[in-house]
Amino acid sequence: MALMLAALRILLGGFFMLTGAAKLSPVAAPVSQQLKVLFTRFAEVCPLKLFGYQPDPRSYQTAVGWLELLAGALLVAGPPLLQGISTLLLILLMMGAIFTLVSLEESLSTCIPTLVCLGLLLLLDACRLLAQPQQALRPSRKKTAAPRAFRESWE
Repeated sequence: MALMLAALRILLGGFFMLTGAAKLSPVAAPVSQQLKVLFTRFAEVCPLKLFGYQPDPRSYQTAVGWLELLAGALLVAGPPLLQGISTLLLILLMMGAIFTLVSLEESLSTCIPTLVCLGLLLLLDACRLLAQPQQALRPSRKKTAAPRAFRESWE
């Protein structure tokens, strides 16, 4: 089970590192233009707009790209605490992406990759949280002997 969770963590981390790098790098002109158009639409319905912040589409794309790249890298190679934090950040990012897609009234087929990523991140986080108490509650195998005076008083 631990091997499957590690594989899932590495695959998800690698996926988010690739998608983050694609948002940050000047890729082929048609893809770059398509990302620019998408993030212009995304910035119009950004979840942060509910709090009074309207992001610039280019800076929004850059911020999402860096978040995906760094959180994906921490998910792959970070210590357990930072893996948990990066999972939480990616879950929040996917929830924001779903909010954005629903606000733009996109089709279900457009939302499916985001929903799958969110589901896998939630599964990874739930399994990590379920495995944590088991490690903390394992009894030690070291047996301690009762003091001699204590044993003699009961005999």
